[in-house]
Amino acid sequence: MADAVAAGPAKAAGRGPWRLVWDQLWAKGSARFGLVTVAVLVLAAALAGPLSSLGGWSPEEFDKRAVDAYLGGTPKGDFGGISTRHWLGVEPTTGRDLFARVLHGGQVSLLIAFTATVVVVVTGTLAGIAAGYFGGRTDSVLSRLMDLTMSFPSLIFMIAMMSVAEDVNRILLITLVIGLFTWPGIARVVRGQTLSLKHREYVEAAKVGGARSWRILTREILPNVSGPVIAYTTLLIPGMIATEAALSYLGVGVRPPTSSWGQMIAESIKYYETDPTYFLIPTVFLFLAVLAFTLLGDALRDILDPRGGRS
Repeated sequence: MADAVAAGPAKAAGRGPWRLVWDQLWAKGSARFGLVTVAVLVLAAALAGPLSSLGGWSPEEFDKRAVDAYLGGTPKGDFGGISTRHWLGVEPTTGRDLFARVLHGGQVSLLIAFTATVVVVVTGTLAGIAAGYFGGRTDSVLSRLMDLTMSFPSLIFMIAMMSVAEDVNRILLITLVIGLFTWPGIARVVRGQTLSLKHREYVEAAKVGGARSWRILTREILPNVSGPVIAYTTLLIPGMIATEAALSYLGVGVRPPTSSWGQMIAESIKYYETDPTYFLIPTVFLFLAVLAFTLLGDALRDILDPRGGRS
């Protein structure tokens, strides 16, 4: 982290490392777009309840007046029923408000993505630091466990596990299943960083000074792997969003009445010829979320882990 920002311009002297990161991040147009888009999407998801109330509809409230029963429930009006009553149109057949459903669907999708990312980052960081620092048998056992986990056809196994489990909390289960198969990636990154750090002078000095392993790991190793970990974390989130969407699209993820972007896309497929707007709305939100987090993650990687980004 310190190495990544130490090469900043001379005029930035005296500023803290995180201020330097922010300045470099904001200077990039793509990163600025990603940052603003992420902030808007996260804020909208966090305020899904008040915002949907502002629109006048809850995500499960039917509006039969907004659909034409004689045309198979097709939304009345142009572009899927977009109007002053329904800002993003309505769901065919039911007339449920898409603005409210997209907001609440984003809340679920982002909640799963963020929670799964926390599980992956904490598990992977702990395993990677332990493997890299202690070496020997600890490294061998954890490295073989990483190899074993990564050798599984993860998507197929996720589908199988989600299909078998019925009466469980689907959000919690998706979070744990995604985390189970994703942690080895960051563990390998942290292990490599730890291997290069544990023989540095300041670590050796801490050992000579009688510092315990826990203090060395938390005070010397962890702060210096935080840069790559933060960059990798931001790049993990779009993959988590896409994985949740894929599982929900395949019918083994979030189930009604809970909505998510993936589930909404799956439901809209059968209407894409008669009501393409219903398909486009959640797809655009999903695309923007993945794109924004990817751009932000790439920029953070270039700033916090420039050598890793070039390798």
